[in-house]
Amino acid sequence: MLHGVAMCVLTTWRQRVTLTLMDHPAPVEQLSAAAELQMPFSDTVKYIILGVSVTLLLLALGILAWQTFRCCTNTHTTYTQQDTVNSDVLDSDEKSTTAGKYSGAPSMKVEDVSTAVQRQSRCLPQASGSSEAEGDEGEQPNVKQVDGSLRFSLYYDQPQSRLVVTVLQVEGLQELSQTCCLQPFVKLRLMLAGSEGVDVEGGGTSPALWTVLQEWQTRIVKDSCNPLYGDQFSCILRQDKDALHHVSLRMEVWDFDKFSRHTVLGGVRVPLGELNVCYPLELHEDLQQPQKDRVGEVLLSLKFLPTSQRLEVGLLKVRTVPTEISSDAAVYVRISVQCNHCKLRSQKTSVEARCRVNVFNEVLMFSLPEFPVEQCKIIISVYETHTTWKSPKHLIGQLTVGKERSTEDEHWNWMMRSVRQPVAKWHGLLI
Repeated sequence: MLHGVAMCVLTTWRQRVTLTLMDHPAPVEQLSAAAELQMPFSDTVKYIILGVSVTLLLLALGILAWQTFRCCTNTHTTYTQQDTVNSDVLDSDEKSTTAGKYSGAPSMKVEDVSTAVQRQSRCLPQASGSSEAEGDEGEQPNVKQVDGSLRFSLYYDQPQSRLVVTVLQVEGLQELSQTCCLQPFVKLRLMLAGSEGVDVEGGGTSPALWTVLQEWQTRIVKDSCNPLYGDQFSCILRQDKDALHHVSLRMEVWDFDKFSRHTVLGGVRVPLGELNVCYPLELHEDLQQPQKDRVGEVLLSLKFLPTSQRLEVGLLKVRTVPTEISSDAAVYVRISVQCNHCKLRSQKTSVEARCRVNVFNEVLMFSLPEFPVEQCKIIISVYETHTTWKSPKHLIGQLTVGKERSTEDEHWNWMMRSVRQPVAKWHGLLI
C-alpha cells in the first residue's frame, strides 16, 4: 500500500519536472537565439565591416603621426632661429662692450623727427590728388624728363566743317622703371580760347578762360615703347572763317595704371590756326613738358584753428565757361586734403544746376594731425553731372592750394597770418 502511494507521488513529480523543463529552455539556446536576432548578417558582411574599421583606424593613426612630425619639425626650426638671433644679439652686446672698454665714450647721434619722416617718405609712393581712383583726379602731371615723339595727322573738311584727327604712333618712350612695362595711351582735348577776359570782383580782369570742346582717348597698348594706334576722331566745328584761329589741339601721352594713378609722359600742343589743315597733313612732333589750361576760377576761403588743429575750407563760388548749358547739367565740387603724405577724408558739396557762376557758400571742416604740418595739399576738383538721367561724372578742372616743405602758397601764407579768421581768394581752375 505504502509502496504504491510512493510510486504515484514519484510519477507525479517527474511529470511536473518535465513540464517545467519544456516551458523553460536552456540558457545556451536562449543566447544563440538572441545572437541570431541581433546580428542578422552573413560572415562576409561582418569581415567587410571589420576591414573598413581597421582601415579607418590606420588612416587616423597615420594623420596623427604626420601632424606630430610637423609639430616637432616647426618647433625645432623655431628654436634654431631663436638661438641664432640670441647668439647674434649676444655677439653684438659683447662687441659693444669690448669697444666700450678699449675706446672712448660712445657717441650719441641725435636725429630730428622731421628728418626721419622725410627719409622714410622717399620710399613711399606719391599719393594721388584724391582718395578716389577716378579719371584725372589720380593723375600725376609733374614729370622731369620728357622722351619720345608723337606722329599724327590733321584734316579739316570745309564743306562739312568737320575736323578729323588721327593718332598714328608714339615713338621713343622710355620706361619709368625696370620692373614695370609701359602701357601708353593718348588723351586728346580740343580747346577753344576765350576772346576776352572775365571781370572779377574788386576791379580788373582775369586771364581768358579756355573751353574744352571735345575730349577723346585712344586705346591702351600694353608693354610697348613704340605703340601703333591708327585711332581716328572727328567733330564738327562752327562754320565761319575764324573757326580754327582760336582752337588748339592738346595731346598728352599717359602711362596707364590699374589703380588710376596714370603718369603723364609728355604732351604736344598744336594751334590749328597756324596750320593749313584744309588738306590732310601729317605731323611728327617731339613730346614736351605738358602745360595746363585755365578753364575756370574758384573763390576759396581758408581758416585755420590751431587749438583744435582743424582746417576749414569754404567753397564760395565757381566760375566756368560751358560750351552748351543744358537744362539737366549740374555741377558739384569734391575737396580732399593730404597732410604729411597721409590722405584725409574727402568731402563733396551739394549738387547745383550748372551756370556760368555757381554760388555754393559751403564750409567743409578737416582735422589735421597733431604733429607739425610739413606738407599739406588741398585739392579742389569740379565735376559736371546730369540730374535727369544717370551719366558718368565729367571732370571740369582741378586746383591745388597748400604748403610744401620749403615753399608756401600765397593763400596758405595769408591763412597762417590770420589765425581763426577766414581768408578768401580767387584761384584758377586748371585742366
